[in-house]
Amino acid sequence: MKKILLFAIVILALFLSACGGRGKASSVLAGGDTLRLEYAANLCIVQYPDYMVATVRNPWDTLKTLHTYVLADKHKELPAQLPEGTVVRFPLERLVVYSVVHGGLLAELDALDGVRGVCGMEYFKQPEFVERCRQGLVADCGNSMSPDIETLIELRPDGIMLSPYEDNGGYGRVGKLGVPIIECADYLETSPLGRAEWMRFYGILVGKAAEADSLFATVAREYLDVKRQASLAGRRPTVLSDLKYGSAWYISGGNSTTGRLYADAGADYVFAYLPNSGSIPLPFETVFDKGQQADYWFVKYNQQADKTYRELEQDYAPYARFKAFKERHIYGCNTGRIPFYEESPFHPDVLLKDIVKILHPELLEGYEPKYFSNLAAD
Repeated sequence: MKKILLFAIVILALFLSACGGRGKASSVLAGGDTLRLEYAANLCIVQYPDYMVATVRNPWDTLKTLHTYVLADKHKELPAQLPEGTVVRFPLERLVVYSVVHGGLLAELDALDGVRGVCGMEYFKQPEFVERCRQGLVADCGNSMSPDIETLIELRPDGIMLSPYEDNGGYGRVGKLGVPIIECADYLETSPLGRAEWMRFYGILVGKAAEADSLFATVAREYLDVKRQASLAGRRPTVLSDLKYGSAWYISGGNSTTGRLYADAGADYVFAYLPNSGSIPLPFETVFDKGQQADYWFVKYNQQADKTYRELEQDYAPYARFKAFKERHIYGCNTGRIPFYEESPFHPDVLLKDIVKILHPELLEGYEPKYFSNLAAD
């Protein structure tokens, strides 16, 4: 009996470690080859002879699985025996994309021919999307929170890419269309490279696996090289992030991609002590107490003209009490004209270069920041 129990424990351990030994819940079968993912903690992909199984870990309860996908090549006969999961026949050729983040990646992978609809067309500002919309090749499916169901039905999509949220309740009528919903949980990763590595999964879905693998290899190599250079800097300036909205200031935790980015840039993020991996609302007084002496302050905003120090003070007078304001060390990104959200999630290497060049101007000789620049005086 003891031998049987020991054998069962060994089998269970092998089962749980099949996706890299990172504690991921998975229903993978024996005999598959795990695709090596170096940084993504919430994704596991296993290759079998006739299909692949992609398992997305539940970011809100890491002992559970959010979704399991069985990926089968649409140009081959569907295997008679498949494991449980949502069957996706790839490459997807009639996609609906909810977010500019994933739209930007698909444009870079030269996979826009497979995108037939988007939500929030006004946010898709890449010339390729604008032109395809003008030609009627891409339909506007309305707001992502309440998409136009009739338009979705007319498009006959073979996949819908959207960002999941906790306790979503099945995505309402969209979830009942019988269309595979690709839950893009990349934004819930806790490291910049972890999020970027999801491009390898998306590359498989649209038939651009080799291109996505090559792109990620370049991104990771560049990121790690810049991180290494930043680690050699002689000082670690303190950093504050973002602005107050309404009555709260939404602060990224130390385990968020933002927190990790600042650490990799050779900075001490003033809210690094917060354990959360997402953002939490804090009152202005708490942020001021922790961030008033921060050396640098990075902000994002969306408006027609670039924000100035004078305008920032007009927006909220207490901003002028921060050290970074007084010393003119506030760097802003106007997302209304700069493709920050379209590019930076899958190009953390470029974003890291921006932050490092600003914090450590002696490094990265000849580099000019792409996203952030110092606010104008007036």
